This record gives sequence, structure tokens and C-alpha cells, in this order.
Amino acid sequence: MAKGGYVANAIDRARDELFSHIRRCGVLEAEDDQRSEWFDDTIEYLGERYPELTPSELVALRTIGERYCAPAISHGANAHSSTVAEQESEDVEPGEVSAA
Repeated sequence: MAKGGYVANAIDRARDELFSHIRRCGVLEAEDDQRSEWFDDTIEYLGERYPELTPSELVALRTIGERYCAPAISHGANAHSSTVAEQESEDVEPGEVSAA
């Protein structure tokens, strides 16, 4: 039994195993088609390893795994400069002209 009386159920164990596989297998750097094939194989494996998981739980595992692998949203210089410009325009009182 785990600390505090918590016992991980099959979906929790499968999720932890999926994340472990993601980190070890280099799927984060894979191309989209390679990643899709990897997820096909890995979810099939997890379904065999944890037969108590339902098809919808396997779909949920794949979804959270794919979200984990999704690239971060880029907030490059353009996004930042528009935010700064919006903040500066908010600081100008009505009727005043901005020095920018």
C-alpha cells in the first residue's frame, strides 16, 4: 500500500508508465507521423498490459500523452511587443498623446 493509504488504480499506473515511456523513448523529438505510430503501438501495449482498462480509458491515456508531447506555444517577440504596446496605450489618459 502506498504512503497515506492511497493505492494507485490501473489508469494511474498506466498513465505513469506512459509518461515514463515518453521520457525514455525520445518521442518528444519525433516527427508527427513517427509520434502517431509510436502512440498506436504504445497504447496497444498498455491495453494488453492493463486489460482492466476500458477503450475510453485508453483513448484518454493517448490524449493526455499527446498533449504532454505537444510543442509549447511560442510567445515570440511579436507577441511580447504587442502586449507592451497595449500596456503603454492603457497608461495614456484620454485626450493625451503618447510619446511613443
